[in-house]
Amino acid sequence: MILHKIIYTFSAELWQHPSPGGWYFVSLPENLASEIKSQLSWQEEGWGRMKATASLDSLEWETAVWFDRKAGTYLLPIKAEIRKKAALQTGQVLALQLAI
Repeated sequence: MILHKIIYTFSAELWQHPSPGGWYFVSLPENLASEIKSQLSWQEEGWGRMKATASLDSLEWETAVWFDRKAGTYLLPIKAEIRKKAALQTGQVLALQLAI
């Protein structure tokens, strides 16, 4: 069975988790998260994790999004390698594509 991925395009602000050495994320817009949750939650693995492919400009990477119940949305981690290549800064608004 061949599954076709759905591509979502959105903009979101880069933020860092407040814990020491915290990871960097963008939070998916709530309306987008609601659509993904209602249509694709069957793909979730443990802890609300869902495999995805993300892209920013010409950079593309395999990743996953996690559903954060407190925030009510999915979180997309932005790897250090991507942040470095794109010279990203906390607070910067990123134009992203996400294929799930």
